[in-house]
Amino acid sequence: MTQTKPAQDDTSTAAIESLKVLVTAEEAYPALERAFLQAQTEVSACFRVFDLRTRLRSSEARAIGTTWFDLFVHTLDRGVSIRLVVSDFDPIAAVHLHRLAWQTQRQISAVRELAQPGARLEFTVALHDAKSGVLPRVLFYPLVRMKIREMVDKWYHMTKDERVRFRAETPRLRSLCRVDNRDQLCFPLRLMDLHPATHHQKLAVFDRRLVYIGGLDLNERRYDTKRHRQEPNQTWHDVQVMATGPVAEAAQAHLEGFLASVARKSAPPRAVPGFLRTLSRRRLSAPMRMSPHTVLREIEAAHLRAIAKVERLVYLETQYFRHVPLARALARRARHCPDLRVIVVLPAAPEEVAFSSDPGLEGRFGEHQQARSLAYLKAAVGQDRLLIASPVQPRASDSDGRDTLEKSPLVYVHSKVSIFDESAAIVSSANLNGRSMRWDTEAGLHITQADQVALIRERVMGCWLPKDAGSAFLDIDTGFAQWQRMVSSNSALPPQHRRGFLVDYDSDAAKAIGLPLPGMPEEVV
Repeated sequence: MTQTKPAQDDTSTAAIESLKVLVTAEEAYPALERAFLQAQTEVSACFRVFDLRTRLRSSEARAIGTTWFDLFVHTLDRGVSIRLVVSDFDPIAAVHLHRLAWQTQRQISAVRELAQPGARLEFTVALHDAKSGVLPRVLFYPLVRMKIREMVDKWYHMTKDERVRFRAETPRLRSLCRVDNRDQLCFPLRLMDLHPATHHQKLAVFDRRLVYIGGLDLNERRYDTKRHRQEPNQTWHDVQVMATGPVAEAAQAHLEGFLASVARKSAPPRAVPGFLRTLSRRRLSAPMRMSPHTVLREIEAAHLRAIAKVERLVYLETQYFRHVPLARALARRARHCPDLRVIVVLPAAPEEVAFSSDPGLEGRFGEHQQARSLAYLKAAVGQDRLLIASPVQPRASDSDGRDTLEKSPLVYVHSKVSIFDESAAIVSSANLNGRSMRWDTEAGLHITQADQVALIRERVMGCWLPKDAGSAFLDIDTGFAQWQRMVSSNSALPPQHRRGFLVDYDSDAAKAIGLPLPGMPEEVV
């Protein structure tokens, strides 16, 4: 479904001429494939994860091949240039993600070999330039050594071929460790650099006129349908949008300049209505600081402005709700606006908690931060005006872990959508946590055109509802009561008798493992 701009002169609405909402990879991946096929001159993109082994889903793309590897070669052979940036990660703190980035590098090398001579392909594996100061490196040294021990243990259990591949796919580890004459991985006893931030954005621009943007990266793990009939650790709910207008030009300028801005080589491009960013850069000299220097926090500012104006209904759908300043702002608004209702949709548990036997300190601190943020809302808004819900599948599960809620397997929520009354919506790569608001590179759209906001409400909120749900569920005056009754009823019923996907979120489970870490920056999680 697409909405086009009205004949009006408001600069914020004119920035988005047309808008298409894509719910789950079932809709988003085919749309992205078609955009590549229809590109005439250039494609510019940045993703956190981009795996060219991902299968093609649209009939148009499957006519030229089976995977994204084939689509890249086909696009280049048509004379279209491709510029792709993929995020790199701290090789000790996030070695799995570091390997994924460099696997993409190897895939791109193969694309270069097969594409026609003269193919215009620019590829960068980009590690955020920010580094923590000496004091945080000292304080976190025990945690770093713990990560190193885990890596050494995994190495010990690898075959020879697995070790060769591991070394090939972890280039940033080569200067940090060596393999001794017994073929064991050895790290010296010294302080390691810490890279606290990453490029978390997920966007692509086609011919400088069409932008694809939101919370969804590209690999098989992230593919799911709106039915979510998979094992819980294979579900993935996400939202992307495609838009034309000045926001596409702004996204192109951002993609061309963000690496230089992060490296302190240039200022970021000017702000453009409708296009939002988070951007930080390395500090020149800050031995006591762990954090990067925040340059732009437009996504946070847009949320705070919208909260200050909202009067009837806020809808937040996010992977994490951990940013205390946003929670406090929403709590203050609720106290001053007695008619305000708030709906928050969260996964039943974070990925590292739901699908792992050991959530680690980061997972436990994240649960603490979320419980703390939700506590502000509960105290200010109250149960009669606040609904916190999580989606589950309409079938039973015998698991007693966090991958299950109300005796049903969870649906993992990764989308990042905020809707305020009928006046504004934000769709971005940014979670409602300090990391996305202050540290990581993020990008999104700020939608203020009434019919486009209504479209987002219909597509995003509507996907959780039963097929026979009436218009009252999406009305900003009657919707909250309808949702509250539905979620309360679902939570009391067996899975096969529920309507829609949503049940009550279990705050107690998060509190049970939540762990405060005094001195730890809230933006870490």
